[in-house]
Amino acid sequence: MRILMFGWEFPPHITGGLGTACYGLVKGLAKNGVEVSFVVPKAYGDEDYNVARILSASDIEVNRDSLLIEDFWKRITMMEIGSNLIPYVSPEEFTKIVSQNLHDKTDIQHSIFRTHYQFSGKYGKDLMEEVSRYAVIASILASKNNFDIVHAHDWLTYPAGIAAKSVSGKPLVIHVHATEFDRSGENINQNVFDIERKGMMTADRVICVSNYTRNIVIHRYGINESKVFTVHNAVEFDKDFNQHEWHKSVPEKVVTFLGRVTFQKGPDYFVEAANRVLSKYKNVRFVMAGSGDMLNRMVRRVAELRISEKFHFTGFLKGDDVNRMFMQSDLYVMPSVSEPFGISPLEAMRANVPVIISKQSGVAEVLKHAIKVDFWDIDAMADAIHGIIHYDALSRFFRRMGQEEVLHLKWENAALQVKEIYNSFNA
Repeated sequence: MRILMFGWEFPPHITGGLGTACYGLVKGLAKNGVEVSFVVPKAYGDEDYNVARILSASDIEVNRDSLLIEDFWKRITMMEIGSNLIPYVSPEEFTKIVSQNLHDKTDIQHSIFRTHYQFSGKYGKDLMEEVSRYAVIASILASKNNFDIVHAHDWLTYPAGIAAKSVSGKPLVIHVHATEFDRSGENINQNVFDIERKGMMTADRVICVSNYTRNIVIHRYGINESKVFTVHNAVEFDKDFNQHEWHKSVPEKVVTFLGRVTFQKGPDYFVEAANRVLSKYKNVRFVMAGSGDMLNRMVRRVAELRISEKFHFTGFLKGDDVNRMFMQSDLYVMPSVSEPFGISPLEAMRANVPVIISKQSGVAEVLKHAIKVDFWDIDAMADAIHGIIHYDALSRFFRRMGQEEVLHLKWENAALQVKEIYNSFNA
């Protein structure tokens, strides 16, 4: 079975959980005998070519005289870039990006048919232009490659998936890792919503990373529930992970928040809970690892609360730095306001760290040995934090049971469920 898969990022070049999830799934599919050609806007050459055939859209030659491309291009609607179109960049950060680089207003139809399109592979000011060009490349790849199924991850690649399906006539699987309601709450960007809905409507199957997300897809996007399936994410198990010797550099307990510092992830609730804990328990330090539009606001709030000596900001972490952070942590907290899944708690549990997660997360559906609180209940969050760091027996229980539990949440198991969805086209 051969899959033409479209993503926007692939490790080690990632900005969030999307690339991590794609990599884990592709490795799992390879173990289950599924061949994947994984397309990214821009490949850097250091991706893992052992698990998939990595194709860089920037390297695909475009035929100026191709009637196929021109016909498809006429059906693409170019949209102005909205302030919250970028999945891992907030409106405030986006404004800074746009103010630094004025958008070129040249008529795109006069310059679109070049020998190659150069993709940045980033979430920058020309994002929508790149999304549309990516769809053009998808139509070329679909016309020249032999495959059985098209699989597209997240809204950035849905137009590419639609294009590949249109050209090839092959089934389309749309993989929903997040929705516009997760990223923006009720203040959604209509352009992104429309792209998401069109992708879901066109798809033959829709895979959601949790039942939480599946309900949103069915009820907020109006998608027929008979074609919407849930496949929970998993965690990567590195053979060398436990061989690293990383030790805490401070004597106090360490409580960690690791993720994008944005509305969706609830960093403000973490700060307020930290303040409550520090008011009655001093032998603890809090760490906020990540970047995002709320970071400056969080720094100011920590200063206002006068807890700066016990609160640390690391900036964005990835790779071994993430593992190092978990190995130095006594507790991990994920207070997300709306979390389609959330792989980071699994990574923490893999590192033998107990976790507190919000009930408003998809990962809460699969974890039994995690403390679950409402994201808005700061007092309950503070009580849970205090309990874990103060009572060693309780901490040991969640460490032991959590690590045993996460051992069963492997990507090859999730990939097997995806393969069964692929096989349903032949049933």
